Amino acid sequence: MVMGVQMTASPFMLSAHGADLDTIRDRGYLVVAVKDNWRPLGYVDDAGELVGYEIDIARQLALELLGDTEAVQLQPVANQDRIPAVLNDEVDVAIAGVSVTPMRQRIVQFSLPYYLDGTGFVTRLPRLRQLSDLSQGAIALLQGSAAIPAVQYLLPTAGLLGVPSYQRALGALEAGQADAFAGDISVLAGWVQVHPDYHLLPEVITVEPLAVVMPKGTQYDSLRRGVNAAVADWHDTGWLEERATAWGLP
Repeated sequence: MVMGVQMTASPFMLSAHGADLDTIRDRGYLVVAVKDNWRPLGYVDDAGELVGYEIDIARQLALELLGDTEAVQLQPVANQDRIPAVLNDEVDVAIAGVSVTPMRQRIVQFSLPYYLDGTGFVTRLPRLRQLSDLSQGAIALLQGSAAIPAVQYLLPTAGLLGVPSYQRALGALEAGQADAFAGDISVLAGWVQVHPDYHLLPEVITVEPLAVVMPKGTQYDSLRRGVNAAVADWHDTGWLEERATAWGLP
């Protein structure tokens, strides 16, 4: 993944502040928190451009709300800043790999889901083609991962290896310390794009909806309705599924 890349200057130089839909339209552009190091959701390509599935969604949302795919200011954020950016009115919405959880729903509003993420498995061993092939294998997982109980339940005889990062997981696989790695399918899809000698197993064992993050409050009702109407239409027309496939997401 690309880390620490400086983005080119936005054509919109005004300070970004979260706003209701009328204010956004008066301003003339949408401010969206995105990822720039999470391939294929949002990352910087070889040409230095910010691209990805969620970047497409952000631009399409600008088209739906403002009539122009370029009427958007993309603001890369770290994982820990995705929701605070919305709460602190630094952005209008976040489209940054944020999964819907009950705890998060207490403090922010979510749109309809635009993608169902979840726990999948990646390996470079040709003999591993489905989940049952891992029943006696060694599986690396991030330490403290919420997927651990699901893996233990489905593969009770497999050995589990805790690792502190995706990079250490790759190292464990390369060293033969683990047969497969269990992680977010949205991350693993990018993994196999960067490392084509790896492949995904077909099973996804947990479901985590990804959705647009918006602020709570009645003043944002029109914004929420506009975003939800757009997401619903994209599902109906198949646009979301087409873009997910184009970016290599299962």
